Amino acid sequence: MSVPFDAEAIRALAGILTETGLTEIEIGDKEYRLRVVRAPAPIIAAAPASQPMLAVPEPPGMPPASAGNEAGHPGAVNSPMVGVVYLSAEPGVPPYVTLGQQVSAGQTLLLIEAMKTFNQIKAPRAGTVKRILVQSGVPVEFGEPLMIIE
Repeated sequence: MSVPFDAEAIRALAGILTETGLTEIEIGDKEYRLRVVRAPAPIIAAAPASQPMLAVPEPPGMPPASAGNEAGHPGAVNSPMVGVVYLSAEPGVPPYVTLGQQVSAGQTLLLIEAMKTFNQIKAPRAGTVKRILVQSGVPVEFGEPLMIIE
């Protein structure tokens, strides 16, 4: 059995994928099916060098905290989901919290967008924001430390 090859149909379907942002499309009839699939663009989680992560300086005599152990820090606020972090409600608006700011339990710290839904991440306890470990627009993983509140 030979399947007809229709390069123009494949190009048209590929164009629809590009226009709509879909990753696959399939058409067919009783005799044959044509399915076009494209891999989604990879998400790069690198932060621009011009925007360093923020941190409150450690008191003299204390070793600097390493990035690998923040998740186990007693004051860590870890991500409850996979998504994209936003530190403010919209561009041009001040962030929900800033370094050194006192926060109360239940206060919104940031948003995580997951599946086109913005989820408020609230402070689990009252304290002072000592470190902000993420930047707006950067993807985060489940359990990844977002902030340190002491």
